[in-house]
Amino acid sequence: MTRVVDVVVIGGGQSGLAAGYHLRRLGLECAVLDARPAPGGAWRQTWDSLRLFSPAAFSSLPGRLMPPQPGETYPDAAHVVTYLTDYEQRYELPVHRPVRVAGVHRADELLRVDTDSGVWLARAVISATGTWSSPFVPAVPGRAAFRGTQLHTVGYTSPRDVSGRKVIVVGGGNSGAQIAADLAYDTDLTWVTPREPRYLADDIDGRALFDHATARRRALDEGRTDTGGVASLGDIVAVPSVRDARDAGLLRAQPMFDRITPGGIARADGTTAEADVIIWCTGFRPALSHLAPLGLRGPRGRIPTSGTRALGEPRLHLLGYGDWTGPASATLIGVGRPAREAAREIAGLLGVV
Repeated sequence: MTRVVDVVVIGGGQSGLAAGYHLRRLGLECAVLDARPAPGGAWRQTWDSLRLFSPAAFSSLPGRLMPPQPGETYPDAAHVVTYLTDYEQRYELPVHRPVRVAGVHRADELLRVDTDSGVWLARAVISATGTWSSPFVPAVPGRAAFRGTQLHTVGYTSPRDVSGRKVIVVGGGNSGAQIAADLAYDTDLTWVTPREPRYLADDIDGRALFDHATARRRALDEGRTDTGGVASLGDIVAVPSVRDARDAGLLRAQPMFDRITPGGIARADGTTAEADVIIWCTGFRPALSHLAPLGLRGPRGRIPTSGTRALGEPRLHLLGYGDWTGPASATLIGVGRPAREAAREIAGLLGVV
């Protein structure tokens, strides 16, 4: 079965929904293809204690404010799933699920999107698959010989799964700090970071981070000095759970290890630590394998872009993969602006506006 639309959006999480919203407002016929069986994107697969960095009103997609969660300043993942489900229904976004995209190919004047449920032909494509489905684990010597359990951030749920065990959490970013804080009370925890943890000031939340990222992008666009972006402020947002564990003296980071042993970790200086579980909070890579047939990847695996538009294929836009596809575009509050710009550029390309 082959279907034809103006735009295919690949991914039905927050970025795909924001794209669908702006495309529909411009009168473009689109189809949003989502591999997941239900709304909510990656928010359905987070650990239980995860909270947003910002209050609900500052964590909203275009067109509709996220309502506050009763009793919570910073909403949890379940609240986000409810919001995204309502958003999709309120704007009657044409989401098709579960649909897995196998590849995007050039087909003369159209792009062909091959899926497990048929073929879509489109005049343009927006890839909004994010990073959650592409976890990264570094190649540390001895990792394959470890006798215990290894998890990535995507596989961690709650302290009850590892309670009373010796756990090593690897990673000095937000997920590493939050999961370490989660486990600090119920496990024999070792938190390992590549460098000394850098906490942002306690009064900084997602609102300030978005403003800082936007200011940096404006400075770069105007040829002014690079402000360094969010990374210049620190690596870890001190959300309440992290702040409480830190202030209680429970978050003491140890330096990175050199190799993994069957029963734990070891460093070149001879120090070791035993472990039953290693949790890798070591980040993600953009999930772009479906775009491989287009042959667009450049250095470090990224597809070179101008804004959200792929330089090697003007009918393709990438949305929500981080600052390289728009300031803070991997966040709820940040994806709206690049989604609007992508939709407008596509409308211009197709002669709609």
